[in-house]
Amino acid sequence: MLTPEKIGRANNIYTVILDKAPISIEEFVAVARYHAIVEFSQEYIDRVIASRNLAARFLDENRKIYGLTTGFGENVNRIIPQDEAVELQINIIRSHATSVGKPLKEEAVRAVWLMQLLSLGKGFSGIRIETLFLIANALNVGLTPYVPGEGSVQYLAIEAQMNLVLMGEGKAWYKGRLLAANEALYEAGLKPFVPACKEGLCLTNGANSATALAALALYDCAVAVQTSDIAAAMSYEALKGNILACDPRVQSLKEHPHQAACARNIVRLLSDSGIASKYKGARVQDPLALRSIPQMHGAIKCMIQDCAKDILEEMDSCSDNPILWNAPNEECGLMGANFDGTYASGAADILCIASANLGKLLERRIDKLTNRHFSGYPAFLAENPGVDNGYMIVQYTAAGLLNEIRGLSLPSTADSIPTCGNWEDPVSMGWWASRKAWYVGKKIQYIAAIEIMTLCRAFDLEKEDACFSSATSAVHDKVRSVVPPITEDRHFGPDIEKVFSLVRSGEVIKTAEEITGTLEF
Repeated sequence: MLTPEKIGRANNIYTVILDKAPISIEEFVAVARYHAIVEFSQEYIDRVIASRNLAARFLDENRKIYGLTTGFGENVNRIIPQDEAVELQINIIRSHATSVGKPLKEEAVRAVWLMQLLSLGKGFSGIRIETLFLIANALNVGLTPYVPGEGSVQYLAIEAQMNLVLMGEGKAWYKGRLLAANEALYEAGLKPFVPACKEGLCLTNGANSATALAALALYDCAVAVQTSDIAAAMSYEALKGNILACDPRVQSLKEHPHQAACARNIVRLLSDSGIASKYKGARVQDPLALRSIPQMHGAIKCMIQDCAKDILEEMDSCSDNPILWNAPNEECGLMGANFDGTYASGAADILCIASANLGKLLERRIDKLTNRHFSGYPAFLAENPGVDNGYMIVQYTAAGLLNEIRGLSLPSTADSIPTCGNWEDPVSMGWWASRKAWYVGKKIQYIAAIEIMTLCRAFDLEKEDACFSSATSAVHDKVRSVVPPITEDRHFGPDIEKVFSLVRSGEVIKTAEEITGTLEF
């Protein structure tokens, strides 16, 4: 589950140790996005070595184990001679590296590599510890494979394209330059490897890519909705909302703890607000964009926490096939389908739907702020309406982003196209599910940033004698430290990007919580 005091804090983590205990979503993002260093515990190393020894033994014994002594997919019944075992592993990486299109961003590639370290490090895959150290070292020195991001059903193509680089083939980014893989490895002080028995399969198989991007999306969506609680409190002040909608008596009649928690957050954020106190009960009831905040934010947080359970459990799992069972007197290879990514990719589809629900609420509040007939502020919050357009088109940007999120909310996992000669007959389509959720996580943070920026402009224009709360004033001041007030029309795109950086880095949450303490999730 997500821990409230850690939300938005990934950039404060500098080293992540892979051990027996699962890592947090914040630690995962710290490595993928913020380049935290990856280290292995001795227990991690020992269990990987034990599993590798078992794989070598099974190969010597000529046991019939998928991908170790047999071909792949429909070729499962073809026995591979021991002297061709290495060629088999090289071929699966080369032949499966078929993704196309624009390359993935650095954080996505790093996330997939980290997910492979988590899954293969469980000690059931038979991979060499030297191979996992090679991946960890590549992460730690900042070497990033060039990986076309399209054309995967959930596994194989993306992972093969990445790990081709470890063989010295393909291309990779290093220190800002796109190099041939062998050159990038050399400059990074790394040596290319030749995959040993089962390693090619390990490095292409699994739910790793889908889980990795779902994890990034989960973190971003959690930051967005927690930031939106703060924006909601600011909206109650800027739009003179009736805070009675957050009364605990209202929340007590619905058995949803996230709804009550959201209401308590807003009350805490506005605890010393003169404006909120003055307008409490002034309107009989507000439009739903204000009145339904506890209900809608609460439902969205509930959806995100449900997704967190599935994604975090998948992060702590071995998604390989086959697995090498190493219990005393039970040593064997077990063929199953732990590579299926439905848990993570189903959660990713839900994250998109949750974000669409959040976005429609945020966009409506942005519209109300810029609409002089509702807000009472100058049209589009302009300094000189008519000559100046103010934030007219900023609302268009939010609307356009919301339209994109809605389009990306069509579930990918509802589809299935059989592959591998109908051997893999149901397919999760998890790669697109998680990739679009990763896109959506960034888009919803942009909408949250636009609302925060718009609210800060409304605060600048406010003529009430009553004061804003300490927490919302602190957020306003934080934004003003990077974006100056409007005196006339200017290029607002860079302003949005600066506020987006505050949202994405968790600075908006941290600033408010310095006043209120940790907000609930």
